[in-house]
Amino acid sequence: MHMKKIDCFIIAEDQEALKATLASFDASSVVNEIYLMTKDNEEVESRKSFIINSLYSSDTIQKIASKSEAEYTLIYCKQSVLSLGQFALERMVQVADSCGAGLLYSDYYQLIDGTLKANPVIDYQEGSLRDDFNFGSLLLYRTSALKEAINSCNSNYRYAGLYDLRLVVSRQWELFHLNEYLYTEIEEDTRKSGEKQFDYVDPKNREVQKEMEAACTAHLRAIGGYLAPVFESVDFDKYEGDFQYEASIIIPVRNRVRTIEDAIKSALRQVGTSSFNVIVVDNYSDDGTSEIISAYAKKDNRVIHLIPKRKDLGIGGCWNVGVENMYCGKFAVQLDSDDVYQDAFTLRKIVNAFYDQNCAMVIGSYTMTNRNMEPIPPGLIDHKEWTPDNGRNNALRINGLGAPRAFFTPILRELKVPNTSYGEDYALGLTFSRNYQIGRIYDSLYLCRRWEGNSDASLSVEKMNAHNLYKDRLRTIELKARIAMNQKNR
Repeated sequence: MHMKKIDCFIIAEDQEALKATLASFDASSVVNEIYLMTKDNEEVESRKSFIINSLYSSDTIQKIASKSEAEYTLIYCKQSVLSLGQFALERMVQVADSCGAGLLYSDYYQLIDGTLKANPVIDYQEGSLRDDFNFGSLLLYRTSALKEAINSCNSNYRYAGLYDLRLVVSRQWELFHLNEYLYTEIEEDTRKSGEKQFDYVDPKNREVQKEMEAACTAHLRAIGGYLAPVFESVDFDKYEGDFQYEASIIIPVRNRVRTIEDAIKSALRQVGTSSFNVIVVDNYSDDGTSEIISAYAKKDNRVIHLIPKRKDLGIGGCWNVGVENMYCGKFAVQLDSDDVYQDAFTLRKIVNAFYDQNCAMVIGSYTMTNRNMEPIPPGLIDHKEWTPDNGRNNALRINGLGAPRAFFTPILRELKVPNTSYGEDYALGLTFSRNYQIGRIYDSLYLCRRWEGNSDASLSVEKMNAHNLYKDRLRTIELKARIAMNQKNR
């Protein structure tokens, strides 16, 4: 006979959806009590209920912790219909008992426009600090872990309470991914991946982001990964005379016949910099891109057309080819083959920022546009959440740092670019920021064109998972390095 091991907490807002969800929970043999969380005092389904302001607030998490008496606390984070799989909760309890997890989560199915689709999630690791980590909508907490975390939390968040809970629990307990499909939920956000990825920089979410940053920073302090705003100085004079050019615009490209000419023209029209060139690293294009680059290189000696000797290079590897070239300038400045600079003064602003802010890397701001360079939502992406004091700590929480990116070449040559085609820029931002100030320009310098050919326009769940797993791995690597550095400097 199964013991009643779970107290369940469900949002009660959509009454029809609630009835179907409750029927699924009532059928489980391990459910002890079901609590409904409401926005008012109205009786719902003759169940125990209590009023909350938001599922994500610290106040709500405290109320859940105070009411839960079973060994496990289950929180359902959505309001749409949820259907539990065969013996799903029994299986979750069995595994949680076996592995001693503080939080257990699983893969799930999504019902999208009547079609059932598998939605696997990924393993949690030390660097999985982003607040949008996908646990699915069913969170099974060990109640003792939940209560311990609440007792050690002093913050009162309006938006970051659930995020803070997970971080605090992770300090003492494992967050365990059970890769079995245990439930089905209705997915209501059917936007493509390329449309979802900028939600966190939308100005309307800024207050939310401030709280998330505060919670993450507190976590970093608690685990010894926080870095105070003290940076190594960059000695630009040391390399005076080592470079023929002050700056090089680096364009890695493969098969962008529709956009490469716009990118090269945008680079060549830059003014106000003492000397610069454009290094186009052509990764064996076979659609006519190579011919366009070659034509520009023949008529303008500022264009250097490089074809790598290796055929196993991603975008990062192509960057290394450009940066290691003898004609690379003192500063290496990014321009993707899809995009263009905002105006003729972008390069000058970036170079000036290196000197004005004494930094080893500069990150600008960009405007989202369609292929015709007409602005589209969310418009300006300025990453104003990056502050001089806390930017490099907050960088461990967010999934991107902005564009265009530029680097002091001697340090970039030392660190190298990871040979990948995703996340290589993020990896550099984390590594550079460990020791050096990263300069910021909050004016739009760059037009980022969204079109069907973008590499992240419409990704499968599996591809998004691979990307997120890699960035979490980068965060794990960086976090371990920062903790070790702090211990060494004590």
